[in-house]
Amino acid sequence: MPYSAPSIRACGCILATGQRCQHSIKRDQERKARHDAQRPSARERGYTSKWDTERKAYLASHTSCTRCGNPSTIVHHKTPHRGDKKLFWQRSNWEAVCKPCHDGPIQSWEKRQ
Repeated sequence: MPYSAPSIRACGCILATGQRCQHSIKRDQERKARHDAQRPSARERGYTSKWDTERKAYLASHTSCTRCGNPSTIVHHKTPHRGDKKLFWQRSNWEAVCKPCHDGPIQSWEKRQ
């Protein structure tokens, strides 16, 4: 089976196809750190003790993931609330999902939006 030739990046690194150089990894880490520095804390975004109570009650009545059927552990907002308290507390906007589904396809889809 033929292999692709290594590529030379703008920084001068020579890498096999599909690999990332330490320079691009470092740039991504710096970009994420800048974003996290500006992002409000979870409590400031509305995830308070009241949310913890409501989340626990919701998961008690919605025990399986709506995507794959595994036990649900996360209450996901189907439409991102972006600070809108009315949308944040709207139960019709909630979805019970497992961590692998939430951290995989759901967040991947949201990042593309």
